[in-house]
Amino acid sequence: MDLHTGQVAVVTGAASGIGLALARRFAAGGLKVVLADVEEAALDKAAADLRAEGAEVHARVTDVGERAQVMELAEAAYDTYGAVHVLCNNAGVGSGAEGRMWEHDPNDWQWAFAVNVWGVFHGVQAFVPRMITSGQPGHVVNTSSSDGGIAPLPTASVYAVTKAAVVTLTESLYAHLKAEHARVGASVLFPGPHMLRTGLWESYRNRPARYAEQRPRKTPYRSLDQWEAAMRAAGKEIRFTPVEEVADLVVAGIREDRFWLLPASEHSDAQIRARSRSMLGRANPSYLESFVLD
Repeated sequence: MDLHTGQVAVVTGAASGIGLALARRFAAGGLKVVLADVEEAALDKAAADLRAEGAEVHARVTDVGERAQVMELAEAAYDTYGAVHVLCNNAGVGSGAEGRMWEHDPNDWQWAFAVNVWGVFHGVQAFVPRMITSGQPGHVVNTSSSDGGIAPLPTASVYAVTKAAVVTLTESLYAHLKAEHARVGASVLFPGPHMLRTGLWESYRNRPARYAEQRPRKTPYRSLDQWEAAMRAAGKEIRFTPVEEVADLVVAGIREDRFWLLPASEHSDAQIRARSRSMLGRANPSYLESFVLD
C-alpha cells in the first residue's frame, strides 16, 4: 500500500511510546492523524506538539476496552476526515501480575484482556467494515510482543497470553480479508528487538476502578527507571530499541504489505526455531524450563 499526503491514520495508545512515534512518523509523511488514548493530559500534549510541527490532528480520549468508546472514535474519525486508510491497534497494558499463574489476581487478567485483546477486536469491528466498503487501499497493524507471539514469557504470563492472542486474531483477520478480496492488508507488529522505553511499566496509573488490584504488590519496581537502575547495579547490560525505529518498521511494512513486522534478531530467530523444533518433534518445551520465576 502506498502512503501519501492526505490519507488518514488512526493510532490507539497514541499519547506516548510506540503510539506517539507512529503518529509522528505518519504525520511526517503528510498523513492526517487521529490520536486515541485513555490518558487525557498526555493526549492533549501529544496533539499540541504534533500540531506545532504542522500536522493535522484529531484527538479523542478513548478506553479501547470499552466497545462503545471505540465505536465513537470511528464515528469521530469519519465525521472529521471522511476516511481511514491506516489503523494501528496499539494500545496495551502490562497487568503487573505476580507469582505463579494460579496465584494471579483475576482482575489482572480481566484488565489485560480488556485492553490488549478486546481493544484490538473493538478496533477491527469499528473500522474495518468501513475501510473495506470504501474500496480504497487500507492497512491494519495490531501490536503484539515477542513475549507472547514468538516465545511465551512465563515471568509475565498474563501479558504474554494476551499478546499471543493478538497474533492469532491478526492471522484470522488476514485470512478473512483475503477471502473477501479486500483492498485492506493486515500486519502483526513485534516491537524490538530490544526493550523499549514506553509507559507499559507504569500502566497501573490508568487502571480502571472496576479492575482494581485486590492485594498489595510485592515487586520493588514500579517504573522502568527503577528496574533499569537495579539491573545495571547488578552488572547486567540493558539495550533499548528507539521507538522511532519501530515506527520506521511499521511504515516500511505497510508499504511492502508485509504481515510479520518482526525486526531481525538472532535471539528472536533462535526462540522461533526452538519452539518450532519442539512442536515438530512432539517434544516437551525445554526452552521454557530455564526461566527463574522467583
